[in-house]
Amino acid sequence: MGSGKSTVGRLVAQDLDFQFVDTDALIEEKAGIPISEIFATEGEEAFRQLERETILELAKEEKRVIATGGGAIMNPENFASLKSHALVVCLWATAESIHERTKHQTHRPLLQGADPLGAIRTMLAEREPVYKQADVIVNTELRPQREVIAQVRHQFEESYEETAGRAET
Repeated sequence: MGSGKSTVGRLVAQDLDFQFVDTDALIEEKAGIPISEIFATEGEEAFRQLERETILELAKEEKRVIATGGGAIMNPENFASLKSHALVVCLWATAESIHERTKHQTHRPLLQGADPLGAIRTMLAEREPVYKQADVIVNTELRPQREVIAQVRHQFEESYEETAGRAET
C-alpha cells in the first residue's frame, strides 16, 4: 500500500510490452462496487475470498505484470500461486513514507482509523517476514521512479534469461 505498485507496475508492463493487471481493480470490477464498500458491507474476509479467486485466475495468464494489494501474499495459497508463475517483486518503503504517500487518500479501508501511521507500522511488522520471501525486494525510498522501474525490469530480464537457460539444458 503506497509503495508504488500500480504506478511502477504500469510502466514496467509498458516497457516489457506486457499487460498490466491490478488485482484490486479486477475485484472492484467483479463485485461492481469499490473495495472500501466491500469492506464496509461484507467485511475483510469477503474481500480476501475475491482476492484469492482473482489471483488463482491470473495463474493461467502470461505476459502480465500483476499488482496485488499489500495483504494478498499473506495468504500462503496466493503467495504460492504467484511464485509458481511469476517473479514476485516487493516494493519496500518505510511506514513513514507510506503514510506520507497515502495520508490524503480516502479509499484505503485499513487506514481509516484514528492512527493510520500506527496501522501501517503494525501491518509492515506483520507482513515483513512474508515480504522478505519475495524473489526481489526493491527499496523505493528516496529513489527516482525511473530508477525503481529500471531495477524491476532488470530483475525480470535477469530472471527470464536464467529460466530460459535452465529450459535449454
